[in-house]
Amino acid sequence: MLIVLALLVSACGAQSKEDVMKKLSGKWTDAKGYELTAVMEIRTGQEPRLYDVEVWHTKPDYYRVSVTQDGSDEAQMILRNKEGVFVVTPSVGKTYKFQSDWPEKNSQAYLIGALAEDIRADKKATMKEEEKEYVFETATRNNHRKMLPYQRIHIDKKSLLPVKVSVLDENKEEQIKISFKKISLGTDRDAADYAAEKHAAPAKDKKGAAAVDEDDEEDDEGEESGEQKGGDVSKDGSSEESQDEEGNDEAGAELDGEEFRTSYPILKWEGVDLLEEETVGKGSDKRVYLTFGGEKDFIIVQEKAQAPAESVVPVFAEGDPADLGFTIGAITDNSISWEQDGVSYFIASNGLSREEMVEVATSLVKSEQK
Repeated sequence: MLIVLALLVSACGAQSKEDVMKKLSGKWTDAKGYELTAVMEIRTGQEPRLYDVEVWHTKPDYYRVSVTQDGSDEAQMILRNKEGVFVVTPSVGKTYKFQSDWPEKNSQAYLIGALAEDIRADKKATMKEEEKEYVFETATRNNHRKMLPYQRIHIDKKSLLPVKVSVLDENKEEQIKISFKKISLGTDRDAADYAAEKHAAPAKDKKGAAAVDEDDEEDDEGEESGEQKGGDVSKDGSSEESQDEEGNDEAGAELDGEEFRTSYPILKWEGVDLLEEETVGKGSDKRVYLTFGGEKDFIIVQEKAQAPAESVVPVFAEGDPADLGFTIGAITDNSISWEQDGVSYFIASNGLSREEMVEVATSLVKSEQK
């Protein structure tokens, strides 16, 4: 009788997977919005890379995700508002617009609503109860799901909020880790806060510094600010460099003429070889073509990213936003493109799946590390 009683007490105290899922669904999805900060560590390359992630979400369909690499002040953002989905890269003054339902069919480990949907969608999901956490293991539903098919979602028992998400490869080894620093439920932002033009900074000048910062824009139509900085401010918000400093033009020209280092994929696909490498042009006009063939055929094109001469205008991009971890690109059934460290990348293939194109993209390393 004592044994039976102990079992009954134990059963009453234990939380089933369904019970916990129901609580999570109510807490995570019923809130009118949330904001969070997190640190993302990516271990898929030769060295781990750290990124700061900031997310805003206001129901029903407003999102802002900002990703900044550790040690850099250059952020890339993905925005969703009533006009569509935008990818904003302030460092090169570019904004791309997508006709996409992101993030509905492309789960992201830093979106807590998507995590709740991952748990619900996977009928084979498991839950382990630990002393302070519930740990769910589910299938992933993102661009990396062929390479990284599993994830473990650690949820604090008291707050019922995620603490950490580990994205795992087929051997159940951690490749991406999201550590949540702060999550605020119930936040509500105006639609204007999600406008693409609000977050798209003007193109940078030749010296690589932002032409006008936010404080300058508030100063009397920019006139006094321009005088204090020794230069004029044009109507589109960009600054004209002062010619008083010697050597600035030469330095800018040298920067514009720099060649980038070619990147090569480090993945090892049996029966796939680099058939041809062709370089066209020099300096800022350099373009590299890498042609691979055999069991899988594809081409990689690389060239220096060009900042627009005038103010940011959204450019329509085909396909869907592709979160590559280190940056956000555009993916279709036959191509994927993105910009990183001042270089534009384009992969095209009639034979690769979307997951395989992402695998190629995430495996690229610069020539000195080849």
